[in-house]
Amino acid sequence: MADNDGTGRTVRDERSDEDQQTDELLSADQGLSSGQAGARLARYGPNTLEERERNVVLELLSHFWGPIPWMIETALVLTAMTARWTDFVIIAALLLLNGIVGFWEEHQAHGAIAALKKRLAKEAKVNRDGSWTTIPAGQIVPGDLVRVGRGEIVPADGRVISGECEADESVLTGESLPAAKESGDDLYSGSAISRGRPVVRVLATGAHTEFGRTAELAGRRAPVSHFQRAVINIGKYLIVLAVVLVAVIILVSLARGAGVARTLEFALVVIIASIPVALPAVLSVTMAVGARYLAKREAVVTHLPAIEEMAGVDVLCVDKTGTVTKNELAIAANVVIENGEQAGQVLLQAALTAEPGGADPIDRAIVEAVGPDRLRGWQVVDFTPFDSARKYAEARVRDHSGGERRVAKGAVQAILSLTEADGPLIERVSRVTSAFAARGYRALAVAHADGGRWRVTGVLGLQDPPRDDSRQTLQEAERLGVQVKMVTGDRGEIAREIARKIGMGDDILPARRIQELRGADLAATVEQADGFAQVIPEDKYRIVEALQERDHIVGMTGDGVNDAPALRRADAGIAVCGATDAARAAADIVLLAPGLSTIVEAVHRAREVFQRMKNYAIYRITETIRVVVFVTVTILVFSFFPITPIQVVLLAILNDGAILSIAYDRVRPSPRPERWDLTEVLLIAATLGLVGVISTFGLVFATHVSLGFADADVRTLVYLKLSVSGHLTVFLARTRGPFWSHRPSWVLFVAVIGTQLLATAIALTGFLMTPIGWKLAGLAWGWAFAELLILDPIKLAAYHLLRQRTGPAGPVTAAQPNTGR
Repeated sequence: MADNDGTGRTVRDERSDEDQQTDELLSADQGLSSGQAGARLARYGPNTLEERERNVVLELLSHFWGPIPWMIETALVLTAMTARWTDFVIIAALLLLNGIVGFWEEHQAHGAIAALKKRLAKEAKVNRDGSWTTIPAGQIVPGDLVRVGRGEIVPADGRVISGECEADESVLTGESLPAAKESGDDLYSGSAISRGRPVVRVLATGAHTEFGRTAELAGRRAPVSHFQRAVINIGKYLIVLAVVLVAVIILVSLARGAGVARTLEFALVVIIASIPVALPAVLSVTMAVGARYLAKREAVVTHLPAIEEMAGVDVLCVDKTGTVTKNELAIAANVVIENGEQAGQVLLQAALTAEPGGADPIDRAIVEAVGPDRLRGWQVVDFTPFDSARKYAEARVRDHSGGERRVAKGAVQAILSLTEADGPLIERVSRVTSAFAARGYRALAVAHADGGRWRVTGVLGLQDPPRDDSRQTLQEAERLGVQVKMVTGDRGEIAREIARKIGMGDDILPARRIQELRGADLAATVEQADGFAQVIPEDKYRIVEALQERDHIVGMTGDGVNDAPALRRADAGIAVCGATDAARAAADIVLLAPGLSTIVEAVHRAREVFQRMKNYAIYRITETIRVVVFVTVTILVFSFFPITPIQVVLLAILNDGAILSIAYDRVRPSPRPERWDLTEVLLIAATLGLVGVISTFGLVFATHVSLGFADADVRTLVYLKLSVSGHLTVFLARTRGPFWSHRPSWVLFVAVIGTQLLATAIALTGFLMTPIGWKLAGLAWGWAFAELLILDPIKLAAYHLLRQRTGPAGPVTAAQPNTGR
């Protein structure tokens, strides 16, 4: 098998043994007959990419299946059974909101294969029945003889039978420089011919091509995000709590002789109280606010859970070209060979052979290095462009005085042959080119002739240089606890040279090294390496997958079709500036500004968003425990409804509605990658919640038992106390130190105070409940503040126990500290 790119990658011949034997009898200019092509089309299928059909209705319904939806749906059934239609409408609205938000977030991320299809050839010129004809590319079969012209897309994987060419294989490698191909070399579907007109024998079509496998990987379902798993786990804990408490209530109620209707009412209150109805919506809004902030920093979030994933990214796999480097060739070295010449003259001679129009990236780099001023006064009298056979460009030029000379530039061996170089000169040039190769430079030789024979004047080394901010950005990433690995389709020596210049490690593995490994060996090798070279899309996908198997949260950057599978697989796929439609469709975040600096900014801001989400989760679970356990204990002890179902719903709507403002809160982001530690969240929430249960139960005992207040008055009093103490809990949940140690944003503070003034007005006026007077309202506020002062030192003690288990957090050193908004 031919392998001229050094990756160990060859076209996989999908023909049967019988078809291979048949094709071997064909001459280099003989194609298939119409009968053979028809039989093979039936056997191998059309040369197209298949996209799995998705049922949008089933996709929508799936968002109403899960722990939290089950709890809401159970409450809906019970409200219908007890004819509480106001409660039914409110709960149904919250259920629909959660489901639709989740569906919209997932539905928009399925355009990768559609974008990939745009890269495929639509028609192809094929030799059928002894003559060349143009047919739809979908009808090409293995064994067909195909001719591809300059600027055309290769329609299927195959091998060059005749002709030489250069192919733009960025669709597979991500590298913009074309690869030279000659007879016996492989060509891949989706590649574009930039020079030459090769004839290719097709070996694989459709899904069996390298491009087809890329599309298949890109179409796979992305892993469930850590955020989604956390929400599911929180829902499971709350379901267990609700089921246990409802079971206890039902058993006790029936034992006491309560009727079925009364027992269902008891169960309904507990279930409604246990449902974090707004949890998914509030977390989504919090992420959406973070996404809007990142959009102002030229990072567009297309999949909201990626915000949470970016906060936890501890390994970032970055593409070299256009991300770490400028994606612009530049002169990296200029070695003068001929005595008496100057480096500037060598550059000028090379620039005079530039093809008109400036489309060639090498010519563009050389002309830019020379500068337009030096080219003034020179006239190109005759020009012979570069071609794959000669491998050099030549020009006859005239200066301002009328003197003429010839200049040439091209492949080193071609220029040495042109100049008929002797042994010492060849040895000297070989030393220069070997040194260039070791540093990953592409070597070009330059020659000129002043009426006599050709002479080699110099050798140029070209490289795509690192971006100016790459080194500093990598240092910022290290301070954030993010390990950066380079993943490139370019050669190993080029990757190592760039890594050296930007301060990365130089343990760059070739693709064939990871292609040989599987399972634990692959994961361990990938984890230890600093980067990977000469990779293809499947390699990138396996690298991301292997890191995830080692429990890393992986970010992946890319800009091309070749990056789409890995972007889809990564926890946070990032399409960099100038990315193709396929990369954008597969990614979670699309950068509008070039380079890595925006990514580091996104990591820092994502950790702020994560902290707000974590604070909200602690608050929400605390409130659920506080209400549901309190209601259960009160029902069991006093056979008394301490709060009505509509009051529970009001608590959820008012408090969670105001808590949307937590998305704008001032927070201290972690200096390390963040992960959901449900042990910490549940321990802090349980501590705050259970102490709150004792406090509220004490209030009921004092007013209902000791003072003998009317049941309706006690319910309104309890409603107001739960509302006020619930919002004050936000100030406890948002800090690991004393609640006054880090002031909240004005948005959050005003929202909390404003909502509780509204809750007080509801209690005083008796909207949907019995009104109470100013004295009882003051009692509720005073009791809630006293509870806050008691809970704060208990919270500090709980965090102290956690620090002994996990160790203290380090200081924030990342990017810019948040100053609030």
